Amino acid sequence: MKSEDNPEDKNTTYRDAPFSNELYIECEDFMENPLKKYFRLSPGAMVRLKSAYIIKCEEVIKDEHANITEVRCTYIPESRSGADSSGIHVKGTLHWVSIKHAINIEVRLYDRLFRAEDPSNEEGNFKDYINPDSLNIIKTAYAEPSLKNARFDERYQFLRKGYFCLDKDTSEDGMIFNRTVTLRDTWAKEQKKG
Repeated sequence: MKSEDNPEDKNTTYRDAPFSNELYIECEDFMENPLKKYFRLSPGAMVRLKSAYIIKCEEVIKDEHANITEVRCTYIPESRSGADSSGIHVKGTLHWVSIKHAINIEVRLYDRLFRAEDPSNEEGNFKDYINPDSLNIIKTAYAEPSLKNARFDERYQFLRKGYFCLDKDTSEDGMIFNRTVTLRDTWAKEQKKG
């Protein structure tokens, strides 16, 4: 599949995003018993895979502890992005990665250092206001193989996750990406309302 690098730029470049019969999506992009206004994947629902096809959830596979381990879907061949003749309209679009082609990367998610806007205006020691979640490290994340060509002087948007740059600690043993800016998740905002 060809996927645009910047959909907001009319002169955008494109990258190859391999497609296969085994894809990974974010856990929060599937809900077995969806709430109102949930436009991501759920049993019987259809969504578009970014730059690919419309899929429909046909079956949910669980392990012996009732944890969802697999979501089996069918795709609509006529719905390929850029050449859609299916006539089907869906509200949700998901990002995905073909696990057969994915590369493993480490992701470092940075957040505010302090829980208070200005710790010097707060009572007690400033250390009491340190955000324990100011750094979350995901040791194994799956990414598109085009990131093998990432450069230190470039920035990359990981859809719905934020903007990232290649870390100086990247080596032949593994690529590391640091989140520099987060993105707003509209579904998370809806969930807080409900």
